[in-house]
Amino acid sequence: MPLSITSPSFEMNGTIPARFTCDGENISPELVFSNIPVGTKSLALTMEDPDVPRTIKPDGMWNHWVAWNMLPTVTGIGEGSEAPGVVGINSRGNNKYGGPCPPDREHRYIFTLYALDSLLDISNNSSKDELLVALDSHIIEQAKLIGLYNRTDK
Repeated sequence: MPLSITSPSFEMNGTIPARFTCDGENISPELVFSNIPVGTKSLALTMEDPDVPRTIKPDGMWNHWVAWNMLPTVTGIGEGSEAPGVVGINSRGNNKYGGPCPPDREHRYIFTLYALDSLLDISNNSSKDELLVALDSHIIEQAKLIGLYNRTDK
């Protein structure tokens, strides 16, 4: 069975409920991790929005959540909880979850779970880009969960 990330709060390609966004409580949704591969030494997680207008962010990417060095025994993250590892810097400059808040239309929010063959030795002030460089040669497997949100749907 492949590595998996799911949420009881929304289905793959389903709508993320407003309580997990800037229009609600802005808390993290519950995430469930399963089928962690043998040999995994740590888990990393990113949540990104690749649909940001380039007038807001030139690369079109907004990073909502960045975490690493979660133990391989972690089976998920509870609703409203921070990741049980090191939490890096999101695009707002905060070391925490930042919920969806699309400025213009429906956006995709991609949660990626990485199973790694080592712990990562990077600063907690690291960004998603720095995390991706550090984990690149350590990925055993990865899995994605995609949620959608449009502020006009709230």
